[in-house]
This record gives sequence, C-alpha cells and structure tokens, in this order.
Amino acid sequence: MKRRREGCAVGIDLGTTYSCVAVWQEQHYRVEIIHNDQGNRTTPSFVAFTENQRLIGDAAKNQAAANPRNTVFDAKRLLGRKFSDPIVQDDILLWPFKVTAGVDDKPMITVKYKDQEKKLYAEEVSSMVLVKMREIAETYLESTVKNAVVTVPAYFSDSQRKATMDAGVIAGLNVMRVMNEPTAAAIAYGLDKRTDYGGERNIFVFDLGGGTFDVSLLTIKGTVFQIKATAGNTHLGGEDFDNRMVNYFVQEFKRKNRLDISGNPKALRSLRTACERAKRTLSFQVVATIEVDALFQCIDFSSSINRAKFEEMNMDFFNECVKIVESCLIDAKMDKSRVDDVVLVGGSSRIPKVQQLLQDFFQGKELCNSINPDEAVAYGAAVQAALLSEDVKNVPKLVLQDITPLSLGRELFGGIMDVVIPRNTCIPVKKTKRYITTRDNQSYDLIEIYEGERTRASDNNLIGSFHLYGIPPAPRGSDLSEVCFAIDENGILTISAKNNASGSSDAIQEAENYHIEDMKFLRKAKVVNELDYFIYKMRNALKKKDINIKLTSLEIKKIELSIAVATNLIDENNQQVEIDVLEDHLKRLNNSMEHIIAKTV
Repeated sequence: MKRRREGCAVGIDLGTTYSCVAVWQEQHYRVEIIHNDQGNRTTPSFVAFTENQRLIGDAAKNQAAANPRNTVFDAKRLLGRKFSDPIVQDDILLWPFKVTAGVDDKPMITVKYKDQEKKLYAEEVSSMVLVKMREIAETYLESTVKNAVVTVPAYFSDSQRKATMDAGVIAGLNVMRVMNEPTAAAIAYGLDKRTDYGGERNIFVFDLGGGTFDVSLLTIKGTVFQIKATAGNTHLGGEDFDNRMVNYFVQEFKRKNRLDISGNPKALRSLRTACERAKRTLSFQVVATIEVDALFQCIDFSSSINRAKFEEMNMDFFNECVKIVESCLIDAKMDKSRVDDVVLVGGSSRIPKVQQLLQDFFQGKELCNSINPDEAVAYGAAVQAALLSEDVKNVPKLVLQDITPLSLGRELFGGIMDVVIPRNTCIPVKKTKRYITTRDNQSYDLIEIYEGERTRASDNNLIGSFHLYGIPPAPRGSDLSEVCFAIDENGILTISAKNNASGSSDAIQEAENYHIEDMKFLRKAKVVNELDYFIYKMRNALKKKDINIKLTSLEIKKIELSIAVATNLIDENNQQVEIDVLEDHLKRLNNSMEHIIAKTV
C-alpha cells in the first residue's frame, strides 16, 4: 500500500564498484543523472578512513594506494552474507582491509580511524556510500532528500535485500522500494524506445557490472512491464576480470625482478588501478599498456597486454555468462528467436568478447547500445521513485510485474526441500501450505525456511527457523500447521505459522535470536549517521565565503559549539552513550539550529 512521502525522491544505483543517483525532472519530463562534486556522473563505492577524516567516493579511491588497509571497497559483496561463506573467505584473500567474524557470524570490517580501531558492518559502509549519493542529490536539487528507490541485483537473496534496506535506514533514507537492477534498466530502455514500436515486445536485459551479473527477460506491452524470468550470479563482474589481470602481472613482476609483491597492499592497489584502466582501454583498442612508477622497492613496472590474452584469461567467466543467459530463456520457456531486443547494461558489457559471444548466441542479432550502460539502472530507479511519490503528477504511468529470483520453501522430514513459492513467481505473492504430523503426539513443529533450487534442503540457503509449540496430542498424520509465505514488492519474505486446533501461532521475519539486537544496532547507527551528517553540513556552511554576511559572530560560535558537542557524542570514546540520549540531542540540535541553517542555504 502506498504511503504519502514528503520531499523529493531519487533513484540510487548502489553498485559494487560505482554508484549513481538520478531524479525525475517533472518540469522537463525526463530523468536527470546527477553529477558529483568532481563533475562525474558515477561515484566510486569507496570509503576511506584517515587520521582525521572519512572520505567517500572519488576522494577515497584516489588515496587508496597510499592507504590500502583503511580504504574499503566491495562492501556490497559482504551484504547479507556470513563470514564463514566460502565466497567471503575467497574475497578476504584479495582485500587489503581486514575482515573478521562478528555477532551471528556477520562479517566485520576493521579499519583505523583517528588513531583508533573501528569495526564496521557492511551495512554501515554501504550506508556511507548512500549518504554520499544523498548529498550529491541534495546539492543539485538544493533541497532535502528523504526518499529513495535503491536497486539491487535481481539474484540478491532475501538476506541481501534486507541488508540493503538496513543500509538505507542507517543512511537516514526512507527506502521506498528495493528494485531489481535489470528491471530498472528495462524501464530506461522502454521509455527511450516506446515510440519506436507498438504492440508486444520481448526484451532481454544483459547486466554485467563491476561485481554482479544479472539477466532478465521481460515483455513490454503498452505501459505494462512484465518480467518473465531472471537468472544471475551475485559474484561475477569486472572486479573478477581485474583480479585475473592483477595475478598475471604479479607473476610477470616476479619473473622480471625476482620479487613477490603479492603480500604488499600498497603495490597491489597501484597495480589494480593500472589494470582497471587497461581493461577499459581494451574495450576499444587491441593493446593496453601497464605503467606504474615505483611499484615496489622503487622499481618501475612497465608492461602490456593484448585483447586476446585478456580474453583467454577470462574466458571461463565469459562462458559462464552465456550459460546463465541460456538458463534464463529455458526458465521463461521462450526460444531465443522470439527475443526482439538485447539490451546491454553495466560497464563490463562493453567488453568486445562478451558482446561477440552474446551476439553469436542470439544468432547475429544486433545488440542495443542506445542507453548508457553505467546510468540506465539509476535512470529506471528514478522513474520508479517518481511513480511512488504521490505529489509527482507529470510522470509516465507504468505497471511493473516483477518476480522472485529463487525458490522458497521449508525442510520436510528426511531433509527434503518442499518448495512453496517457485522461482520466477510474480510478486507480491502470498501462499499458504498445510502440513501434517510425522509421529504420534507430536507437540511442536520446527519450521526451517530455505531459498534455492537444490532437492536437499541443507544444500540451499537457510534463511531462518522457529518453533511452533502447543500442538494438541494426536495420531500421526493429523493437522500440524499452516505455514504462510508472503513476499512483498521489495522481494522480502515474511513467514507465519499457526495450528488451527490449538490456535497457537508464531512468525519469523529475521533470525529471531538476534532480532532485538539488530534493531538496536540499526537505531543507533542511524542516529550516529544523522549526527555525522549534521556535522558535515555545518562545517560546509562555515566554509562559505559569504558566511560572515549571512550570520552574526554569535551564530557562528553557536554552530562551532554544536559541531564540537555532536563530534564528542559520536566519538569512539563515547560508545556507551545511550541511544535515547543521542536521539534527544539530535532533536534539540535540529530545533535550536533551524533558523541558523535556513540562513546558510
């Protein structure tokens, strides 16, 4: 159900390597991709910590080689995952920053900030990137931004979607919708091309980004965008291609100089930056050079790589992409010949070999390059944000029919996965299934919820579990429980169960043992983030050239005092400050400074 939302709403593409923010311009009837303070339309998803400040975006990435252990990137790859996840364990070997196990096996990133050790969840790091995107939008719009549609890979799991929403909460945003990236890109393409054709059209979206890969097949008929099937890999993208190049040149440096740089974070970061640049060059040239001054022990490194070698070292990844394309069409029960348009999205879709393999698969069909692959997702998200904002009238009226990417069900006796909601089911959806007792006088039902496509439940991803107690004594085969699976428009699952005979009921929305603790963490992280944002705004206000004209010396002193008090409250040494104290102070701060802030705008 729609809720009335105040303030301007934006669309944010929260990417693994780069993020983008856009807004629907009602007066011009178009989407505006918003440039950052460096004039770039995309912003690196990097956060860095130094002795005296926190840097986000371009500033963070630019100093990464000098400060590798305290520069965090790829946080999106940690969202909603466990520290013990084999994927996380493999990634840790490639990252210069430290990742350890926290409460409930959640990964925690350790950095040094203001000469103190600071531990962060991936949600906190992602929230910092979201705050940066919010600041970019607010600077452009000259107004406060409270609402946003945030995109996620279509193949993100339930826990990864929840973690993304949590990051939005910490950033002080009302996340109106978590939207699948290929769906957002399809909106961008559909709006761009809707005057070019009539009737029904089948669109295949190929979204290969920096860290994730998604494909979606959808049908556009008039204003209705219906997703038929989706497939993907949440750990496949440009970063993986970079890793192969880095490993290749580490070995070359070793051969040439008999020195191993694999354990030196600074050298690896410098080499990675050069490899990223070379990868982009190979999209339009057949040879790219790698040049890094004083890479290691004052030794300069110079080399080159041709397109054929790059393709050879990554061919298994490229072939995996084609297999996923094929599986999506099989799920949709649609022959490739019926696909009208193949739309390329994501920076890595520019790779010539990827395009060639895709074109060969679709039997020579011309690929659509008419939309900017780096901006299409944010574009579609901005349209969705406008559609969800009741005060925006001049916006295209679209109907989106999305689907769930993974099958959802529970474990039955014998370890079998009982699918309740099959993958590619239209959402929102609600399904209830009845279960019977497996033994005489069974007094409770252990309900373990999984997502995935394997027959054995334990081979899938465990979302959570809970017990339904109070089952009346009865022979085997009697009514045990009715379990209801409900997936909302964000793709997030809610489970409830009841026994009709006893009237007992229970529900699971998250891992129940840690639910209260997680809520406290989110609440405190949000208010700390808002205090930090207040400090940022006030410091920026004091830097303005005409500040002495706008404010009296007394008002300037009041701002400086407010900054000092807020900084002290969120300082690492004051971690025991109660949440209520922080929230009350933030409220008083906003009230007392309201008239002063108005003068600085």
